[in-house]
Amino acid sequence: MNAGGGVALVTGGGRGIGRGIALGLAREGWAVAVTARSADQLDETVKLAEGRAMAVAGDIADSASVKRVVREVEKELGPVDLLVNNAGTGGPFGPFWENDPEDWWRCQEVNLRGPMLCCREVLPGMIARKHGRIVNVVSGAGGQAFPDMSAYVASKTALVRLSEQLALEVEPHGVSVFPMRPGLVRTAMVEEGRGRLPFLQKMLDDGMDVAPDVVAGLVVFLASGRADALSGRLFSVWEDAEEIVRQAEDVKARELYLLRARPL
Repeated sequence: MNAGGGVALVTGGGRGIGRGIALGLAREGWAVAVTARSADQLDETVKLAEGRAMAVAGDIADSASVKRVVREVEKELGPVDLLVNNAGTGGPFGPFWENDPEDWWRCQEVNLRGPMLCCREVLPGMIARKHGRIVNVVSGAGGQAFPDMSAYVASKTALVRLSEQLALEVEPHGVSVFPMRPGLVRTAMVEEGRGRLPFLQKMLDDGMDVAPDVVAGLVVFLASGRADALSGRLFSVWEDAEEIVRQAEDVKARELYLLRARPL
């Protein structure tokens, strides 16, 4: 498969944001592999990509599964140049003390362990080649608390910090890592949560939802290398990424777009 951009692996690529990202990358000439647990949804993404994508079913929270997925992608397409950790889950919703502990921890398994495993699997190759980029799909919940979403908030906050940590460690090796806030996209997760979370429904009522194509556009921008000077910084669909990059020196000097506690 000929790819102008390289080889991209998108997790959670069977629907919603992941599908939008995969299709956007395919349109830009990337050889795209999508993974998720639902093979039928992956097949639909591949169909929509008109042959410019391949599907590998797998569970990103399982170490052996992640290893198999990456091996298959590299066998068919070549080394992974871009990893997009998009797969995630939202629940359980409700007060923390009413959440089932197993359901709460499963959210950490999917939203944090999954990206960790995927990063761990592709980073040695990227470091050896001194080239590669990782985009971790996070959330506004990665920077502030929201009621009745303790599992999701904890997982996305940790993923933002993990992105910063990885960016720091891999910078000398020519690899960039970005946490990315996709905004409010009408995914199955959002549809599930809107009935339980009044603030979420209000955002939808106010027209604050974002199309998957907009998210894909930001991923394409980050994948292009134009933002590498700001590896580790949080990028959001709500802001002008080009302008942020133009002010890179000021962003770094003021420690903007990083998780920080504000002292008195």
